[in-house]
Amino acid sequence: MKTTPLSPADYLKKILNARVYDVAVETALEIAPDLSRRLHNRVLLKREDQQPVHSFKLRGAYNKMAQLTPAQLKKGVICASAGNHAQGVALGAHKLGARAVIVMPTTTPQLKVDAVKALGGEIVLVGDSYSDAYAHALKLEKKQGLTFVHPFDDPEVIAGQGTVAMEMLRQHQGPLHAVFVAIGGGGLISGVANYFKAVRPEIKVIGVQMNDSNAMQQSVAAKERVTLDDVGLFSDGTAVKLVGEETFRIASGLVDEFMTVDTDAVCAAIKDVFVDTRSIVEPAGALAVAAIKQYVALHKTRGETYAAILCGANMNFDRLRFVAERAEVGEEREGLFAVTMPEERGSFKRFCELIGNLPGSAPRNVTEFSYRISDAAQAHVFVGLTTAAKGESARIARSFGQHGFKTLDLTHDDLAQEHIRHMVGGRSSSGRGERLLRFVFPERPGALLKFLNLMRPGWNISLFHYRNQGADYGRILVGLQVPPADDKAFDKFLQTLGYPYVEETLNPAYRLFLQT
Repeated sequence: MKTTPLSPADYLKKILNARVYDVAVETALEIAPDLSRRLHNRVLLKREDQQPVHSFKLRGAYNKMAQLTPAQLKKGVICASAGNHAQGVALGAHKLGARAVIVMPTTTPQLKVDAVKALGGEIVLVGDSYSDAYAHALKLEKKQGLTFVHPFDDPEVIAGQGTVAMEMLRQHQGPLHAVFVAIGGGGLISGVANYFKAVRPEIKVIGVQMNDSNAMQQSVAAKERVTLDDVGLFSDGTAVKLVGEETFRIASGLVDEFMTVDTDAVCAAIKDVFVDTRSIVEPAGALAVAAIKQYVALHKTRGETYAAILCGANMNFDRLRFVAERAEVGEEREGLFAVTMPEERGSFKRFCELIGNLPGSAPRNVTEFSYRISDAAQAHVFVGLTTAAKGESARIARSFGQHGFKTLDLTHDDLAQEHIRHMVGGRSSSGRGERLLRFVFPERPGALLKFLNLMRPGWNISLFHYRNQGADYGRILVGLQVPPADDKAFDKFLQTLGYPYVEETLNPAYRLFLQT
């Protein structure tokens, strides 16, 4: 016999009676001052990253387990999760004295695996995505007589997640034009949408997904659940191939709009959250902020109030370098260029002077500079420059071209971003007789030009590599072809320059990878 679908009123009752606060805390809803100022709209952040497991997931997991009978708890629970739900189940089971078996994809960040272990969960790693782990968990459920705690497609789990919305409307009773919610399987947005539409139906509920993992958006458009062949794994917390039946039904009826964002936009949003809160959220936790920025840019709104749910902060530390690099591109604060310059005396210096005189309201900083001598006619240089507005990289490329430096704009080239920028250089038959030195330059205007101006005209730069590290000094690797007769003059040049340095000419790594 088919049961009648639960209405928003039914869910409202469930949410109001949900048991979550044995393990969860009421998190802050706070303004993001810097982001609000830049967007000319008021942006509020719901800080679910402040939960004991750094994610909202423990709300739904605990509410489900709290409804189980003593006999069910005695046998134990099982779940499939990319990590955050797993931590919620493990914490809830520990609180209730129950055994918890957690099936996780092999792609789950180690940070989340370790966190679940620390909470006493028994971990089973299977497959590449949530869907793979889910299928295996169902087999174990039957085999061992466990109770399955679904990460999203369960009314009790949905009700637990809905307490996020209950808190938000209690904390902010003024105008709220839209709330932005990340979607994986749809549990959070289902709970949030039910509560908002029951209590404040005028507030838009906007669902956000990665552009390579948008199962819910495609399903709603198709009016049936769509299974994705593949999902992107950058935002592992939302990497779901197939959304739930109940969450699909709710989202189809109650969510006002769906948006997708890309990796660069999410990285930029992670930085935005850090600037305003000094906290680092995981990619899934930044989806809502990325969507607010995109929404404002599209609709040209001013003076409105938006809320973003920061749904998780379980970020692997070793991902931060990637996030930092892509954040600048996502915000278009950095342009990347391949520049061809004539291999002739003074061209390098002329190019550096041109960078300092490019049109714009503020001086441009070099974020990266990689050069390796290749042949007698021309040199190819990889350059990163700070930019101030979207579309500026194309204007810079044109300006370089007008001054005789053929330029290719690589700002939105994924190959250049992820690989080429780290591989520029190599062995060169034209680099014979060079001396290799590692310098520490002060990060201030004119530091490089001082170096170039003090050099003798007859000395040739055969290699140059610099990357901005965000410090008040820069680390620079330079290859210089200096005639042996000029050794004393070169020593004097180094003393006059006054920059700390280490000579690396005899370094075995240099000999292996850069010397012919």
